[in-house]
Parts: sequence; C-alpha cells; structure tokens
Amino acid sequence: MPAFTAPDGTQLAYHLRGTGAPLVVLPGGPMRASGYLGDLGGLAAHRRLVLLDLRGTGHSAVPHDPATYRCDRLVDDVEALRVHLGLERMDVLAHSAGGSLAMLYAARYPHRVARLALITATPWALDMPATTEHRLAAARLREGEPWFADAFPAFRAWLEDGGDFDPAFIPFFYGRWDAGAAAHADREDEEFNDEAAERYGADGAYDPPATRAALAALTAPVLLLAGELDGGPRPELARRAAEVFPNAEVAVQPGAGHYPWVDDPEWFTAHVSAFLVTMSGGWSPPTPSAPLP
Repeated sequence: MPAFTAPDGTQLAYHLRGTGAPLVVLPGGPMRASGYLGDLGGLAAHRRLVLLDLRGTGHSAVPHDPATYRCDRLVDDVEALRVHLGLERMDVLAHSAGGSLAMLYAARYPHRVARLALITATPWALDMPATTEHRLAAARLREGEPWFADAFPAFRAWLEDGGDFDPAFIPFFYGRWDAGAAAHADREDEEFNDEAAERYGADGAYDPPATRAALAALTAPVLLLAGELDGGPRPELARRAAEVFPNAEVAVQPGAGHYPWVDDPEWFTAHVSAFLVTMSGGWSPPTPSAPLP
C-alpha cells in the first residue's frame, strides 16, 4: 500500500487505480475511507486515480491529536500528498464533504490546483449548507418509488428531529435504487470514522469570508457537478456556489442522486473526463513506502 508522512508524522495511505495522468481524489463522509469511490464509474480508464484515505480512515493511521481531524487541519495532508507525488500542480476531484476540504486547499494553495471537480459537494466552507427544506424537496421527487411511503416519514424525522439514521431511507441518496445501489450502500458501516466525522466541521474549521475572497482569485477551471435528485446539494445550491469561482461551470446529471457514478457511470465518466482534459507528459507513481502497521 503506497503511503507518505503528513507534517505531524501521521502515516497516510492512498490507492492507485487506472492509468494516465494523476487525479487526486478526496473522499466525502465526512471522514469516510476512499473504498466506496471504487473506480468512479470507470473514470480510471481515463486517469490515474490517487484516492486518499484521510487520517484515521481506511489504511491511514490514527493521529495522536484528534483535533487534526478538523477540515482546515487536513489541508496540510493534501499538500503533503502533492509533494510526495512530485506534482507541481495537480487536478483534484472531491466528493460530498470532501468538497469543503478541496475548497480550503484551493484557497490556501491556488497555484497548486490545475483543475478542480466538485462532485455533489455541499459547500459548507462557503457557509452554504444543504438545509432540511432542500433535502425534503429532493426526497419528494421520489414519490412514485415503491419504497417512498415507508422511507419518507423516517427520513423527515431524522432531518427534523435529529433521530437515528435509519437504513430505510438510504434510497434517497441514490438516483436509482437497485441491486447495484444497494451493494454500494452496504459498504457504509465499515468505512466511517465517527469520531473524526464529528470533529471535521468543528468550531474554527471554516472561515467563509476569507475562503470566498481567496477563491475569487482562483484561476483554475472548476466543475460543480450536482445530481438532479440529490438533496445535498440541490442543483440550485451548486449554482450559487459556482458564483464564488471566476472560472466555473455547473453540470446537472439527470436522474442522479448523491453518488452519480453509481447511478449512471457512462454519463458521469463522459462529462468528468471531458472536463479533466488529459495532461501532457508521462507520470510514474513514487516508489511505495513500507507497508503501514
């Protein structure tokens, strides 16, 4: 398993899939191991995916200081990965909660970002949360589904009353609920670090005015891809977030939920690969470090 050392000494792992120019991939969750991303619906046929296991997740080590799980503290890990890979500038793809980490990285290191793809990313770093109303509005688009009547009351109670997460409403996170989506959803229990997730957005993690000001000067092209049926973010929230960037485009994937590469791999791969124009020149991954304990 390839690995590198973060500035505080924590050993971090990443996974390589596919061939071609490298694409650094930041997982969501928050603080979910990168395994759920798979090959991003076949995107690995176009790019060499570098899937980071954030500290305390997957094959990466648990840090000595739990405060380093905070989103802004993770920016140093992403920069350490860039240095380890020997990249002057890098293309970055971030999913869901990883989008806020990617925004903070782009704000702090704008000259290190070549292209930025934000996939169904709720822009917490810009103080644009997905609201209960957003999520319920998206859920009501599924009223014709056979599972809707049983799932919707539990989903509404979870959002409005803060109850326990109920697997019954997982279908709302997918654009189509079939065997493939169910198999993807079954991975969840083994991939989350709950303690890290609680600290990810802790007080001090975000400074929206400063982040907005920094991103207003970002010259790199930015793609914000939203799912037509996703509640976090809704397409209109993605469009609002796009206004922060001077060189951004928004794509809304028809019939997609929060995991668009699962819902329609061909549509997702075609649009994302077209945005991530292949970089010229070859690239070889660094010599693997010793296996993590």
